[in-house]
Amino acid sequence: QVHLVESGGGLVQAGGSLRLSCAASGRIFSINAMGWYRQAPGKQRELVARITPGGTTDYADSVKGRFTISGDNAKKTVYLQMNSLKPEDTAVYYCNKEGPLFEYWGQGTLVTVSE
Repeated sequence: QVHLVESGGGLVQAGGSLRLSCAASGRIFSINAMGWYRQAPGKQRELVARITPGGTTDYADSVKGRFTISGDNAKKTVYLQMNSLKPEDTAVYYCNKEGPLFEYWGQGTLVTVSE
């Protein structure tokens, strides 16, 4: 079993920055295959950024150049540094871990970007 806990969400003005953290516990041996998704009101959940199983990174086009995903294997923690935030980045952000058989999700953290 894998348990994911997100933190770092909040209210920020457009142009500001936030850093989200996702702490993993349980049967997890690597931060590879972990990532961040978001879901805005009335919209489907979408990929924001991920560390692939091979250890490279993928980003949604809408966040490239503004968001950076990183991680610390020793702490089993993945981060999402979000800069130049826009109102359209407002959403609940979820941490995700792809397992060999199951997919795991955190409870989500709300990010609100005001005009």
